[in-house]
Amino acid sequence: MRDHIINLLKEGKRIDDRGFEDYRPIEIEVGLIEKAEGSALVKLGSTQVLVGIKTTLGEPFPDTPNMGVMTTNVELVPLASPTFEPGPPDERAIELARVIDRGIRESRALNLEKMVIVPGKIVRVVFIDVHVLDHDGNLMDAIGIAAIAALMNARVPKVRYNEETEEVEILEEKEPLPVEKIPVPVTFAKIGNTLVVDPSLEEEQVMDGRLTITTDETGHISAVQKSEGGAFKLEEVMYAVETAFKKAEYIRNLIVEAVEKGHAKG
Repeated sequence: MRDHIINLLKEGKRIDDRGFEDYRPIEIEVGLIEKAEGSALVKLGSTQVLVGIKTTLGEPFPDTPNMGVMTTNVELVPLASPTFEPGPPDERAIELARVIDRGIRESRALNLEKMVIVPGKIVRVVFIDVHVLDHDGNLMDAIGIAAIAALMNARVPKVRYNEETEEVEILEEKEPLPVEKIPVPVTFAKIGNTLVVDPSLEEEQVMDGRLTITTDETGHISAVQKSEGGAFKLEEVMYAVETAFKKAEYIRNLIVEAVEKGHAKG
């Protein structure tokens, strides 16, 4: 299989006839989980990921008393792939959660300062729960797209704090989370001497290395992750950065379109 894929790449082709910089078809749908404050289902080719957003009120971390809390959890459902084992999160799930969390956190996409109810005492806590339903390659991008779309889709109860009684009142009225940027991860697989965007499962199984670059619309890189071994030359990294910005803009438009469509439906 590896030789076949490499020979195709030498001819300028991929195993599924895509161009080197082409994504598989991307479908995004928001607001599917009634009991979640926000949700998004992303289909990237045959890869499917569902993200739900839940919020509660809690205490801030001692070292960040003036910031809300965000937690990302990835569950690799055994039905999604024969390589997924039941039980606690494995290294893959932990890496996926960490990179997606970093992309959102470092870009300040979710303004944690605006999630403070009482400094040092009460803040909004946001849980990003990721469920991989079908794994056919490039989970990183599918999860990243679904996570930010779900955050943008979320509507949470407004909160009122009474300073005299020191009581918190949770209101019926809803408001969006303070999402201020849209970070998008773009993943490359290195196979032989060739970089391809959005690797399929077949390509991932023979790749020499993987590089994920998360960018936002202000021109900043918020996360870079290299995995699966392999070395990347400087010119390959520079090419990947340039391509990541270009592809992220295309995906960002799809996210905005899906979120607006979801809100129009109510």
